[in-house]
Amino acid sequence: MLKALIFDVDGTLADTERFGHRVAFNLTFAAFGLNWHWGETLYGELLAVTGGRERIKHFINRYQPDMSGVATNDLTAFIETLHAAKNRQYAKLIETGRIPARPGVIRLIREAKAAGLRLAIATTTKLENVEALFAASFPSDMLSWFEVIATDESVQNKKPAPDIYQYVLEEMGLSAQECLAFEDSENGLRSALSAGIPALITVNDYTENQNFSGALMVVDHLGEPQQPLTCLSEKNCADFAITDVAVLGALYEAYCVE
Repeated sequence: MLKALIFDVDGTLADTERFGHRVAFNLTFAAFGLNWHWGETLYGELLAVTGGRERIKHFINRYQPDMSGVATNDLTAFIETLHAAKNRQYAKLIETGRIPARPGVIRLIREAKAAGLRLAIATTTKLENVEALFAASFPSDMLSWFEVIATDESVQNKKPAPDIYQYVLEEMGLSAQECLAFEDSENGLRSALSAGIPALITVNDYTENQNFSGALMVVDHLGEPQQPLTCLSEKNCADFAITDVAVLGALYEAYCVE
């Protein structure tokens, strides 16, 4: 029996990567006097690396070889300082409310709660970023509906490792077969599947060409009555305009039969 929905955040609940995190990184680089700029194409490449600190480190190793020779402790401290400043910039951007929830997200969360489904978050971003997004772009008190909010501080190994989903399952006292995950990226999908959790994918411009084999279904977004979704996978596509609790139930039943 389907008992819980587990949501990724960045790219899944809102398009925070392109218009939030990327912009915040660039503002931080400028504030630190760095001549670095992460354009949309480069940032799409960097998203293959999960986690902000890890992304900075990867960028330095690949594009800033002069810095890669800095003593490890000094470089780690620098990245930590840079990342903390970036998160402050991100919070300021989010507070403007210019990054709304993706189509169908708020509707589905409301429907799931009304249907008695339990809710959780499994993200590699920081808790403060999740709180900032919900405060600015979601109905008041909606974040409190999520009984588990797993973030980058919850586990050591980030996606595509299964750790964060395993953490959520343990905290909720559920089996993987009682949950559905919502992700937007291949790394997120691999994380959920490695934990044994079936996953639905809502792509964005950065992830639309990634490999989503094994997903229950791939769509462009969750859909609204006046903004129907487009199914992008060969699997489980049917004539429906939105992903609602009934659709999720049908997907779950199909998964159980398989």
